Amino acid sequence: MSSPIHSFTAGADVPPEILHFYEAIEKASAEMVEAARAGQWDDVVRLEGACMVLISQLKHAAKEAQLDAEARRAKSRIMQRILVNDAEIRHLAEPWLGDLEQMMAGKLKTIH
Repeated sequence: MSSPIHSFTAGADVPPEILHFYEAIEKASAEMVEAARAGQWDDVVRLEGACMVLISQLKHAAKEAQLDAEARRAKSRIMQRILVNDAEIRHLAEPWLGDLEQMMAGKLKTIH
């Protein structure tokens, strides 16, 4: 995954990498939307794994960091975009998940 484009400035007390993590997660979630729109579910899963790694790294890096008001606003905007992306991915995945459920139900019937 390429490095995210940074569209904010962090306060003097905030390590810039904290918001960089949020931006990287946002970028990955946007890429997940594009992959879901294209029906490339393997890429969605791969990017979801990348998000999980980033979230883990963010949790570790953010333990001691305090965000100033500007950084909190930037974080809030980023989080809102991530949630919108997540909702779209879920919407796009619903038919695929239904097909998977039906396929798995059919396999379970053949096993018993």
